[in-house]
Amino acid sequence: MSPMRLEIVTQERALFSGDVDMVVAPGVEGELGILPGHAPLLTALGVGPLLARRGGEELWFAIHGGFMEVTPEKVIVLADVAERAEEIDIARAEEARQRAEQILKERPAGVDLNAALAALRRSRVRLEVARRRRIRREGSAGSSAP
Repeated sequence: MSPMRLEIVTQERALFSGDVDMVVAPGVEGELGILPGHAPLLTALGVGPLLARRGGEELWFAIHGGFMEVTPEKVIVLADVAERAEEIDIARAEEARQRAEQILKERPAGVDLNAALAALRRSRVRLEVARRRRIRREGSAGSSAP
């Protein structure tokens, strides 16, 4: 099967543009798997990891809302916020997770709990994407035959 084009853009920049064999994206009602030749689709995206496969390579992105347009030859992700796995600062994401969990535990007066929940979800997605990339890289490094 021939590859399809994937473009991931935010308001700030074009994050990725290239040919891929498959995309798994975080839809608002669950994960969406897209292969070349997929029926046309326009859908809202939730917060979660986006995986693109190109040959044996896995490309991971943290997606935080937006829209996805699918045609048989192309997938365009218009993300509110998106990050490549390698751009994620794990220490900073861990600090954000801890702050959000502390706010939700203490529930101080005047704090927007929905905003704290959203911050917790975003930080968890960033950590998940960064760890998946690291695990994949470490697993690949030890898998070559002598």
